[in-house]
Amino acid sequence: MTKLEQMQRIEACGIVAIIRANSANELIETAAAIHAGGVSVIEVTMTTPNALQVINDVSSAYGDTVLVGAGSVLDAETARAVMLAGAEFIVSPVTKSDIIEICNRYGKVVIPGAFTPTEILAAWEMGADYVKVFPSSGVGPAYIKDVKAPLPQIPLIPTGGVNAANAAAFITAGASALGVGSALVNNQLIQAKEFALLTERAEKLVKAVEQARSETKSA
Repeated sequence: MTKLEQMQRIEACGIVAIIRANSANELIETAAAIHAGGVSVIEVTMTTPNALQVINDVSSAYGDTVLVGAGSVLDAETARAVMLAGAEFIVSPVTKSDIIEICNRYGKVVIPGAFTPTEILAAWEMGADYVKVFPSSGVGPAYIKDVKAPLPQIPLIPTGGVNAANAAAFITAGASALGVGSALVNNQLIQAKEFALLTERAEKLVKAVEQARSETKSA
């Protein structure tokens, strides 16, 4: 899959599901549940036990059906390792030039984390494909709108505090996609095997994104 195809998948879905699971089997079951709800982009965090093997197993299980990436990547060595394990995109909570460089070298989407306009522009100028606005929980959709006003060329993915209630507002504010963690998937639901609820949560998020995009186009 080319980088352009990866980016098209991320934007078409509009939701990047951030998952921390205890095993590959749990994550595969979780991926199936949210995929049934329309979410086909999954970020496996490096805080997941045996994360490299989990990424490999999920990538092998789903192929191109689910776009699998790695999150909480803090250095270039880890970025390369997750690529070799099957990750198609790399997400970091911070901006580091070595991570961006190695992702661009091997044609993988890179989404570094930044917060202030200065940090966001710096990440973009280093070669980021998207900038993860993190944490977004304390600022909300209005902050995305404010940042996009002087920096409209930079695609933003707000992460932290995003849920079904505010997803539409983030999209209307100018977000290219949304990073969603516990509001979609958490360990309690996984352990309880509440997969029907995960599907329902995914459906609500996807519907919110689609509706906001439709209203934005017609405005």
